[in-house]
Amino acid sequence: MGKRIFDIGFSLFAILLTTPLFLLIILSIKLSSKGSIFYVSTRLGKNFKEIHLLKFRTMYTNSESRLEKLLKQNCSFKKEWETFQKLKHDPRITPIGKILRRLSLDELPQFLNVLTGDLSVVGPRPFVLLGKKEEFPLKIKIMLGPKTNTILSVKPGITGIWQVSGRSNLTLKQRIHLEESYIKRGGFFSDLKIIWKTCFCIFQENGAY
Repeated sequence: MGKRIFDIGFSLFAILLTTPLFLLIILSIKLSSKGSIFYVSTRLGKNFKEIHLLKFRTMYTNSESRLEKLLKQNCSFKKEWETFQKLKHDPRITPIGKILRRLSLDELPQFLNVLTGDLSVVGPRPFVLLGKKEEFPLKIKIMLGPKTNTILSVKPGITGIWQVSGRSNLTLKQRIHLEESYIKRGGFFSDLKIIWKTCFCIFQENGAY
């Protein structure tokens, strides 16, 4: 209950504080490329609950189908995706999107997900899954293995332990190990420390992509 109260209070404060930035980002996205302002990504949350993650759109339209095609055509991209669950030089990202991702500003709409109860401010990040939604539970079990129930026992978060421990340069295996460690040993003061470190990590050279 205490974590939920903190999540609501922090999210309302963050939304009010960043309202002018929200409007600037919306305008920039709208003027720079065709498509919607927001991107909704289906993920698995606590106890395998399907959640719809809200982000500012940073890619050109039809990004998921483009990614599947790209991974089939390019072996190096496929290997990088399987290792990091990200592509460092992703051709799907718009010029404005690169800036938003570099500063993690594309994540701001997820404070709305916190208010609806799908996310916490701090927690394991929900993993990106491709293909049919009905296949997600099986795919996440294959990805996480014996750690599946532990990782999905708590709400995912906007930020988390791996974002302040290497960010996009960590492998999938390293991310899972850190997430499990956070769930077993984390607490309120640990969350505050992660939030504080997140603010500094955003401006580091090895930021998100």
